[in-house]
Amino acid sequence: MSATRKLAGLAMAAALCLIQGNGTSALAQTPAPAAGAQDAGAGQKYTMAEYNAFQAAKAETNPAQQVKLLDDFISKYPNSALLIYIYPIYMQAYGQLKDYPKVIIYSDKLAQLNDKNVDAAMRFNAYYTHSVAYTTLISTDKTAAKDPALAKSAQDAVTSALKTLDDVKKPDGVADDAWATQTKTFRMTLNSIGAQAATVQKDWPSAISFYKGYLALNPDEAITNYNLGRVYLALTPPQTMDGFWYVARGAASKNATQAQSKQLKDYLRKLMQNYQQATCDSLTDAELNELLQLAAGSVDRPTSYNLPSAADLTNAQKDMTILSVINDLKAGGDKAKLTWLASCGSEFPGVPGKVIEVVPGAADTDPIVFKVAFVTSDAEFDAATVPNMDVKVVGQPDAKRVEKDSAIHFTGTLTSYDPDPTFMLHWEKGKVNEEDIPKEKAAPKKGVKKKPAAQ
Repeated sequence: MSATRKLAGLAMAAALCLIQGNGTSALAQTPAPAAGAQDAGAGQKYTMAEYNAFQAAKAETNPAQQVKLLDDFISKYPNSALLIYIYPIYMQAYGQLKDYPKVIIYSDKLAQLNDKNVDAAMRFNAYYTHSVAYTTLISTDKTAAKDPALAKSAQDAVTSALKTLDDVKKPDGVADDAWATQTKTFRMTLNSIGAQAATVQKDWPSAISFYKGYLALNPDEAITNYNLGRVYLALTPPQTMDGFWYVARGAASKNATQAQSKQLKDYLRKLMQNYQQATCDSLTDAELNELLQLAAGSVDRPTSYNLPSAADLTNAQKDMTILSVINDLKAGGDKAKLTWLASCGSEFPGVPGKVIEVVPGAADTDPIVFKVAFVTSDAEFDAATVPNMDVKVVGQPDAKRVEKDSAIHFTGTLTSYDPDPTFMLHWEKGKVNEEDIPKEKAAPKKGVKKKPAAQ
């Protein structure tokens, strides 16, 4: 989450400027009261001593000493009207001291103040500072990183900050485009932190909402897409297609480095292999490439996109025959895709056919290739003149005795196919049934010379 922290740091600086423009700097410009009291708004009063103690704490540049002055102020004036300015100074001082739990405490105190002078900008800063302090804290504290209560508190702060930001008015003198850019940065940072906090709690629906909020502003961010995909896969039951889709979005992102893209592609390929358990690796590669192309062109997954699961393949294999495979493949469409996933790499025994051509190997160790027409009846056998299967037979040298136009049965592993109009099944590891191989012709007997009769 280093990118989140970097983004958070930039946005934190802007948030502090936002609140200073509406808070402490305004008070600093207020003239000192001439006598014992000064209005702080809404009829509240503060004394000259109170005001001077505030000014002394505000002017202190050493954060540790500043905290002591602030603590002294709180002990003397626990209900001061100046708390709306004291708490932000606490937040900044503890931020400098890298005491992020204390930053969170005083951010919450500011947000919870029941004071009409705490406007939307000031409340936003409080919620936002809590959020950023959380993500900074858990980056260095492993115990805090696993604390669900701390995460829940941060998630609530993020939610409040996003809601409050809608009510923050653009500061005077800030250009519209600059303000739009800044608020966009705020929202991206908050959604990223919210997703992080929700993930610690295993609050997957909230994590999805935050990640999508981020991607609505920056749709091609590779790691956020990947993280969203992982969250969909963590649901019970997992939303596998959405999970695959967003991992693919990350892998195909133009913003991903070459190393990130490769890592995500390898990860996605393993996910797809485990999901389908298809026998042919080439099919997984084809599906992966198709998914990457689709995901690169669309933020949202089309409802029509789907991948058959291992259970789907097992169910398709139950009543599968080579005849049904051929019919399904020729029919095309989704049925053909499912059938091919289920049948590729499978071994089929006793496949019947008519030999159209025999291509012998140069040596006994080379494969013999049979061009075969699949047939299921005498009529089909008689009519067959064009092959629709090629079968590589290895380690069966006797098979070279099979002749053209012979009827054979073979066992083989289906490895690929060419669709219509030149439909062709390709088989490896073929073996012709022994009874279909002609017997080797016996060598002719040599004539025996008779010994001439004795004279």
